[in-house]
Order: sequence, then C-alpha cells, then structure tokens
Amino acid sequence: MPDMLVKLYDLPKTDIFAKMQSQNVTLRPAMAPEKHLVCAWVARHFDQGWVNEVEVAFARQPVSVYIAVNGDDEMLGFACYDTTARGFFGPTGVDEAERGRGIGEALLFKCLHTMREIGYGYAIIGWAGPTGFYSKKIGATIIDDSEPGVYKGMIKA
Repeated sequence: MPDMLVKLYDLPKTDIFAKMQSQNVTLRPAMAPEKHLVCAWVARHFDQGWVNEVEVAFARQPVSVYIAVNGDDEMLGFACYDTTARGFFGPTGVDEAERGRGIGEALLFKCLHTMREIGYGYAIIGWAGPTGFYSKKIGATIIDDSEPGVYKGMIKA
C-alpha cells in the first residue's frame, strides 16, 4: 500500500464534529490511566502491530492517540499520529459494529487538526489502505514510489 500526503494548511471544512455530537460520540485524547484499556481494545479488534504503535502514542507528551467514546464511556475507535514516524497519521480503527457512522472520519480530522496546530504543514498517511477515502475526504495524494517506504526492511514474524 502506498503512503499519501496531506496538506494540513488546506484541510477542507467539515461538519463531522457536529455529526458526532448529535450521535453522542465524544472525541478526546486518551489519558495515561487508560493505556491498558485502550491497548487491550486495540488488541481485541486489530493486531499487535497496532497495539505497539498505540503504546508509542502513549509515550508521547502530549499523548498522540485520540479515542472516540459513546455516552456510556465505551470505546468505539481510535486514531494516532507521530507513532511510526514523526509527521505520520495512523494507525486508526473503528469497532466493526460502529462503522459507517463517520467515527473514523472524525478521528482523522481530529488528528490532522491537532497536527496542524502543533506546527506540521503536511502529514503522511503511512500504508494508506482506503486511498479513495483519503483522497475524497481530505485531498490526500499518493506519494510515488512510497511502497514500502519507511517500512522497508521491517522484521516479519
């Protein structure tokens, strides 16, 4: 999968945060005391590689993982930045039963807005799976010859 480039200074306007509020979904940075819960949730729904990246996000100050929670404080999804490499967005994931509600899009925008606020001009989406989604929602473009990119030579099981 290729990497994609996002112009943080030119993000489109979105009503996704109002949509989340109307659905009683809160987006917020995860807190250190929740690390074990967030990591366990990611392990249940995804894989150990993503758990490793979430652990890196918790090691950052401020923490670089956002979570989406419902009104009962149950986790629905997560998104990280600055984990695989500085300036990278991801990984991100939403509970399969909650997909289609815009939660992933909201987490994406939350991370990208934060990255812009802390000084990045651009973000890279590493190993971008749904390239059409990223292109449509945030104007991301594929980076030529970026596969495997920074992942080159990564140890495999």
